[in-house]
Amino acid sequence: MHNEYIQIGEIVKPQGIRGEVKLKAMTSDMSRYARLETVYLRQKGQYVPRRVIKGRAYDGFAFLQLEGVNDRNEAELLRGCEVYVDRSHAIELDEDENFVVDLIGLEAQDTQGEVIGELVDVLTPNQICDVYVFDTPRGEMMIPALRRVVVEVDVEAGVIVLDENVLPEVAVWSDEPAERDE
Repeated sequence: MHNEYIQIGEIVKPQGIRGEVKLKAMTSDMSRYARLETVYLRQKGQYVPRRVIKGRAYDGFAFLQLEGVNDRNEAELLRGCEVYVDRSHAIELDEDENFVVDLIGLEAQDTQGEVIGELVDVLTPNQICDVYVFDTPRGEMMIPALRRVVVEVDVEAGVIVLDENVLPEVAVWSDEPAERDE
């Protein structure tokens, strides 16, 4: 079951004195912030709608002016709030793309159907590829999200299939010390 809301940022601080807030952006389309009409702030476990008066992005951050937030003190009260859109207003994805919220919790299996673990996090260290983090019986395992490793992602079935022949060369395990060049 898909979550109705998709996180697009987190408020990190007020911006200026007129109530604008600065967000840590969580999207691949930074221009989307200028097109937002409504966002949902997660407050006390509830998704509270807020109309967006103005949105913009600059230098990897997003800035929003929200209705009812008129000064720095009101903006300060929103520090740490997660910012969401409802699924119907999410960006369009390509056929082979998924929202991170839909990937978390998928069961990882190898091509033979053997269970490897559960996807617990998706890291985005660069523009080249994401890194998938799995909780496994052996401990935490990280792999690059590359087609040669990730054979199939079936969100509806709750399964991600990994090529067990490639894992030994790309997987990083929490119980293995890092190699050092000396």
